[in-house]
Amino acid sequence: MARDAKLKAFYNSQTWINFRQVIIAERGLVCEYCHKPITNVTDAILHHKKELTIENVDDVMVSLNPNNITIVHSGCHNKMHHRWGNIIEHNVYLVYGPPLSGKKTYVKQRMQRGDLVVDMDEIYKAISLMPMYDKPNGLLGNVFAIHNLLLDNIKTRYGKWNSAWIIGGYEDKYKREHIIKELGATPIFVQVSKEECKRRLEKDLMGRQYRKAEWLGYIDKWFDRYTT
Repeated sequence: MARDAKLKAFYNSQTWINFRQVIIAERGLVCEYCHKPITNVTDAILHHKKELTIENVDDVMVSLNPNNITIVHSGCHNKMHHRWGNIIEHNVYLVYGPPLSGKKTYVKQRMQRGDLVVDMDEIYKAISLMPMYDKPNGLLGNVFAIHNLLLDNIKTRYGKWNSAWIIGGYEDKYKREHIIKELGATPIFVQVSKEECKRRLEKDLMGRQYRKAEWLGYIDKWFDRYTT
């Protein structure tokens, strides 16, 4: 396949070979995954934290960035990518907090390519082709149906994803604890003050500033209803 050929050509290039030698010389042969020595240099894999694809292989800030590289055993590398019979862990995280707290940013900074992300805003956007936060009321039932189907997939561990991230307000303690128990999820609270949420609304560039009164209401409602 052309996709595999492009990545293979990169890994066979003298540029990558030289880069690999420099990284190993600087860091030594210690696996950064299991922290055990790598006894044979041929068993050392330079793993890209941000996965290398044909879309980003030409971007040296991804492909040849030392900060995007860890040295690992080939076996550990297979575990990290869930290859060769390694069991998929199916980690589930419920990321909750007030509007504009940065929940989606939190997830984007930690998720890996191929993770499952459930977010109402993104579902609305996907089925309507409307700009973010323009949510036609007539589609609400469809959005909830898709949302609930994805949650059911997570509950039954359907699919080959490794981690699932569920993003939402979940200000009600009872509902939050119910979904955590149902899905076996780890809760992650993105804590931000009401004042900070409103300050971020003033600077928002994604469309919410045109619905300022509506979003101020969402912020106030979340803090009024939030229970710990």
